Amino acid sequence: MKAGSRLKFSEWLVTLPSFVWLLVLFLVPTVLVFAIMFKPATPYGGIGEGWTLATLRTLGNPNYPAIVWRTLWLSVAATGLCILLATPMGYYMARVSPSRRRLVLLLVILPFWTSFLVRIFAWKVLLHPEGALKHALVFLGLIAPETSLLYNAYAVLLVMVYTELPFAILPIYAASEKFDFRLIEAAKDLGASSFLAFRKIFLPGIRVGLLTAFLMVFIPSLGSYVIPDIVGGPTSEMIGNKIAQRTFVDRNLPHAAGLSALLTIAVLIPMVAITVLRRKENPKDTLIEEGV
Repeated sequence: MKAGSRLKFSEWLVTLPSFVWLLVLFLVPTVLVFAIMFKPATPYGGIGEGWTLATLRTLGNPNYPAIVWRTLWLSVAATGLCILLATPMGYYMARVSPSRRRLVLLLVILPFWTSFLVRIFAWKVLLHPEGALKHALVFLGLIAPETSLLYNAYAVLLVMVYTELPFAILPIYAASEKFDFRLIEAAKDLGASSFLAFRKIFLPGIRVGLLTAFLMVFIPSLGSYVIPDIVGGPTSEMIGNKIAQRTFVDRNLPHAAGLSALLTIAVLIPMVAITVLRRKENPKDTLIEEGV
């Protein structure tokens, strides 16, 4: 066996476990979801025989465009705010001393030690109409007494940013740690301001971390349903809430599969777009990865 053939065989051998994992736990369930979308629903919550386009017609519900729009703008806003907050944080973590860096990293991952539901309910208590935060803001004259901090889209956005922020900080920090900060010093020596060096040198240098942070925040945000359900109320429903409702309350699995298929497409579009953009920006790296 030639050396090149042995190398390719070794690469396939190493990739095989991940490939099987993705095939069994991603591709097969996704195909099943798309197939169930074209099956009829039974009165008892099951999946009927034959094939139908009835589910596609029901997706034209006039309430869905508003829910889809709310899901998109909340996900985009949460992703943008997380990246905006995580970028200077990642920069700071990469520049501080190792002892302080470990402390800050511990503080970033500390919320994961507590149950996700407990943290969401803690925000519900904090934003309660009779809570201390509401009384403090009214006392300071920042909000009116009739203002509600709960059960609106902005409460959902706040809690989404809180829960997803660590997932933006960690990849940006990982990319910042590998960045050569001497490039920023060189840019300053050539007359660039600190902000210009940060924008022109640092941000392009951690592009991979920023893209990873985008995907790590945007994808879970699109499918979020626990946060809108607890702090958002019926006027702040997202697509995830409708999928849960169709699955557990209405017992209409084909309709739930149809909504899930739309959500899957919405998740795949940015991933494919980012992959295509990276291939266009780095054609040489793409050729190297493909073994050309």
